[in-house]
Amino acid sequence: MLGRTYGQNCSVARTLELVGERWTFLIIRDALMGVTRFDAFLTRLGVARNVLTDRLNRLVDNGILDRVQYQDRPARHEYRLTGKGRDLSPVIITMMEWGDRYLAGEAGPPLRIEHDGCGGHAVSQLFCEECERPLTVDEIAPRPALADALARGDM
Repeated sequence: MLGRTYGQNCSVARTLELVGERWTFLIIRDALMGVTRFDAFLTRLGVARNVLTDRLNRLVDNGILDRVQYQDRPARHEYRLTGKGRDLSPVIITMMEWGDRYLAGEAGPPLRIEHDGCGGHAVSQLFCEECERPLTVDEIAPRPALADALARGDM
């Protein structure tokens, strides 16, 4: 939605091209909260109808949402997250946690994400997939991916 690639080989920039626009991100948030129907998105978001249509179509075209007919006459559709869309949940939760920590104000956070199994507070977290240890930002380092290193002849 940003309309430019910034000339960077960067996964963050590519992701922002697809989901970085405000309404797109809020549609994904609401879909993760169980919203599926056009009118429900329209009511919850207060977005213009044409903007909502455009963003939903873009999400469907990029495999983040599926458009599924639930009524024949008149034809009505709902929007369901695909696996690709559900994989954005840690991004949404991390942004929510940041907002809760720094922007919630005296009233506190408006919503809490809980584990259905035990009711515990669900949180996002960095961890090492090798040793499965939780990590802090001070324990991580960006390094070129193997493909980049091979292309440059570093390996």
